Amino acid sequence: MADFDQLIADHIPRLRRYARALVRDVHAADDLVQDCLERAWSRQHLYDSSQTMRPWLFSILHNIYANAARQYHRTPPLVPLNQVDETIDAQQETDLTLRDLQRSLALLANEHREVLLLVGLEQLSYKETAEVLNIPLGTVMSRLTRARDKLRDLMHNQPAPHIRRVK
Repeated sequence: MADFDQLIADHIPRLRRYARALVRDVHAADDLVQDCLERAWSRQHLYDSSQTMRPWLFSILHNIYANAARQYHRTPPLVPLNQVDETIDAQQETDLTLRDLQRSLALLANEHREVLLLVGLEQLSYKETAEVLNIPLGTVMSRLTRARDKLRDLMHNQPAPHIRRVK
C-alpha cells in the first residue's frame, strides 16, 4: 500500500501539468487530477504491477477528461462576471509568444491537442500515448503530424497583438 501511494505521488506533478494544459484552468485542472487520484486509489486492484504506472494514470486522467468534455458540450457556457480587459506589456516578447502558443493550442481539435501534449509536453512515447488514448499507434503518429502542422500554421498566422495605450 505504501509503495503504491509513493508511485502515485511521484506522478502528481506530471498529471497536474498535463491537466492544466488540457483544460487551461488551474482550478479545473486540480479537480481533474483529484478525480484521477481518487479513481486510481479506489481501483488500485486493477493496476498491473508489471506495467509502468505513468500510462495507467494518464489513461485514467484522459478518460475522466473525455467524459467531462462530452458532458460539457451538452451544457451552456459560463461567463465569469469579473472579466477584465487583457493588457500586454509590449516589452515582453516571450510572454506574447507563450500567449500565442496557448491560444493556438486552444484552437486545435481535442484529439490533436491531446496527442501533442502527451508526446511534446509529457514526453510519453508513441506507444504509451496510444495506450493512454486507447487508439492505434499509426493514429497517434498521424494525429501528431497534423497537430504539429496546424500549430505551426496557427503560430505563423497570428494577428498582430493589440496594445492598449494608457495616457
